[in-house]
Amino acid sequence: MGKDMELLKAVKEEDIAQVQRIVAKVKAKQKKQGTIKRSLVNHQDEDGFSALHHAALNSNCNIMAALLDCNQISVDIKDNKGMRPLHYAAWQGKVQPVYLLVKFGSAPNDGSQDGETPLHLASQHGSHMVVDTLLQFKANPTLKNKSGKTALDLAAEFGRLKVVQLLMNSNQSTALLDFPSRTRVSMHTPLHVAAKNGHSDVIRVLLEYGIDINRETPNGTALHEAALAGKSEVVKLLIASGIDVYKKNSHGQTALDIVNKFTPTRAAQDIKQLLRESIGGSHARALQDYIRIHDRSALSFKAGDIISILERNPDGKWKGSIAKGNVESIGYFPSSHVELLTRPISTSKSNHSLSLLNQEYLVTFEFIFYYSTTFWNKYLGLLLSSS
Repeated sequence: MGKDMELLKAVKEEDIAQVQRIVAKVKAKQKKQGTIKRSLVNHQDEDGFSALHHAALNSNCNIMAALLDCNQISVDIKDNKGMRPLHYAAWQGKVQPVYLLVKFGSAPNDGSQDGETPLHLASQHGSHMVVDTLLQFKANPTLKNKSGKTALDLAAEFGRLKVVQLLMNSNQSTALLDFPSRTRVSMHTPLHVAAKNGHSDVIRVLLEYGIDINRETPNGTALHEAALAGKSEVVKLLIASGIDVYKKNSHGQTALDIVNKFTPTRAAQDIKQLLRESIGGSHARALQDYIRIHDRSALSFKAGDIISILERNPDGKWKGSIAKGNVESIGYFPSSHVELLTRPISTSKSNHSLSLLNQEYLVTFEFIFYYSTTFWNKYLGLLLSSS
């Protein structure tokens, strides 16, 4: 085995004594010859890993310190993916190796071939102490990877609350929430990815720091993302926080339109109800039959049917839905065929409560009737016996 491979083997096996012996020989040659055989301490394997890469991946600070003691070692040497030792140290999520590398001059903002900085990796994996350390050494949280995502985007996407809070408390928080390159053509914002993945706690922090709740992408607002993904708790939160439920995506669809078209799950039924109530929750009763079998865009109904109003257009062409069992029909109809109801239709829950109330009244009535009858029977019996 060559001397180059001996060092790699010793580092991978975490043989600190062997590493120190090899490094001592390298330093002696350096002192004697005034140079260093660069290929030894910076030798890379078939994946581009140097001894320092392996030491960082193992989070072995003793071996890292021994290697960094060689003046000619390349602290930012890149592997085949453009990843440096600092990337792997950040990915592992331990502060001491990260601190050691940046103190020896490793650049915190250099990206890999995918544009990932060490801050991206630490943020995605929720290593908030590493994120804090990198920020102290001037890591730039507004840098984007090749997918166009910042460290905040990744933290929001994966629900890393402590990382989100750290980034929001940094001096770059305004830039992160209103990055100049974020336009409507951008496919995501921190709010969108948090909503899509159901991270309500992250959304609350973002809203607290003033993110635009109605920011749009071609897919629509964060409400579109949450509704399509079936995240009912997020839908509730966004509606309660004042999001515009009438906003349409690039296909002209509201969040309710998307749920009606693409999501047949039980969660979708709850979300439909939430969205309808937020839109106004108006209902109408059919005054006469309206049957259009051959018109797929029409909503057919019979006189007396109750219709949930989804749209009221000025031309009198309204959009509504009728639910019968597990089947829901949606379509357009003339407003002249219905009358708006002034009181909301009872939900199943309220009907259940009403049923319970009626049962209570019935039990109370039966109780009174029983004891009243018993009393009068006894009273009449006494009268008859006395006579």
